[in-house]
Amino acid sequence: MTRAVLALSLAFFASLGALVGYVAGGGGRPAAPLGAAGLGAPATFAEIVQRVNPAVVHVDVIETTRHNPHEGIEDAPELDVPGRGEGSGFIVDPSGYILTNHHMVPGPARIRVRLADKREFVARLVGADPSTDLALLKIEAQGLPAVPLGDSDRLRVGDWVCAIGNPLRFDHSVTVGVVSSKGRKIFNQSFDAYIQTDAAINPGNSGGPLINLAGEAVGINAAVSSEGQGIGFAIPINLARSVLVQLRETGRVSRGYLGIQLQELDPDLQKLVGLREPGGALVLDVLSGGAGQAAGLRRYDVITGVSGQPIEDGDHLVRTIAGIRPGSTVTLSVFRDGQTLTLPARLTERSADRAAVSIQARPAEVPPAGDAFGLVVGDAGAKVRATLPSDRRGVVVKEIVGVDPGTDDLEEGDVIVEVNRRPTPDLAAYKKLLASLTPGESAWLFVYRPRPAGSFLTKVAVEKGR
Repeated sequence: MTRAVLALSLAFFASLGALVGYVAGGGGRPAAPLGAAGLGAPATFAEIVQRVNPAVVHVDVIETTRHNPHEGIEDAPELDVPGRGEGSGFIVDPSGYILTNHHMVPGPARIRVRLADKREFVARLVGADPSTDLALLKIEAQGLPAVPLGDSDRLRVGDWVCAIGNPLRFDHSVTVGVVSSKGRKIFNQSFDAYIQTDAAINPGNSGGPLINLAGEAVGINAAVSSEGQGIGFAIPINLARSVLVQLRETGRVSRGYLGIQLQELDPDLQKLVGLREPGGALVLDVLSGGAGQAAGLRRYDVITGVSGQPIEDGDHLVRTIAGIRPGSTVTLSVFRDGQTLTLPARLTERSADRAAVSIQARPAEVPPAGDAFGLVVGDAGAKVRATLPSDRRGVVVKEIVGVDPGTDDLEEGDVIVEVNRRPTPDLAAYKKLLASLTPGESAWLFVYRPRPAGSFLTKVAVEKGR
């Protein structure tokens, strides 16, 4: 099934055309749930929101995309121009671990997180799992508020939930609705089991928590239908629990694999294979060289249990096997031609998850070196100086590594002529002026762009921690 199904969009806000989407998500130990008023409706979500809001964060992502902003100018070089995406996340551990969506950080990116108290931190990508659209970030902080994690399996259709996130830059917006359905499959037939909700989800909600009446995260909001209203989807928190452990320990998710193709076991097929009781996963095909073939599985076998755990259907089997580490040996209970067999199987690794490995190796997990503005600058060379007007001498921007919104206006090759109306004709003057500023303070840069020739002002904040 393609990602065009149901015209769904990932839900985080993107600018400069670099990132796109529609999405939202949740975790801690709550006080007692609020009482209900009339027809089971909650009297208010105010106390819940007051508890949870401090642990919901704003996630700011900059991806560097290769393109030429000076198209049409002869010999103009390609420049790395940052594209910005914004979404949500929530703290799941007081030591600074933050859960969000994988599609927020699908490629090399620089990430900053803004807390509810306006503190900002550079975030490190600990790991990500494309199969479940989950990612784990880490900021260097302690004693943070955390969202308690609930039990998404206990959710019932019709239960009240609320979504908290940062849609369209309206930070910490709260929307309320009910659980419309459970177990929806959208993108990945193997692992999808989305919670459908009519709580409003908009661009920027990506990665924010879906909260129950006890103030617990029961989902991570992740998608919304662009064809209708009130159709949003959240990743169940119970699915995230198993993923989080591996992301924190190894940065990736390793899943067990049998190497078989399954078929839904409807009543007619149940009769065909001679199975009297409902339940189990029907084997349609056995892949050559896989763990299933080595175990002796055949077409039309029905797997009814894994190491003593009953299997309800194919989805249940996939999730059960995926939750077991590769290399482990499991015992399969198999119904075949009226008999029950016990087959040992040594699991291999699900190859699709290898996509997560490349994420761990990328250098962007550690923020690149740069000055307090998030820039790498240098003195203009002789050839460049010769082309600059006499009143436009300054330091040249060589790389943009910061995530302050003001840096979006800058490009490599720009010349910073003044900082707060004070000239910066060379690197020494620039550094001296920069050293006089305090973390969090904003400064106005007067910038000259050689091609096409023009000047502009942009405001950039001094990054904390640099």
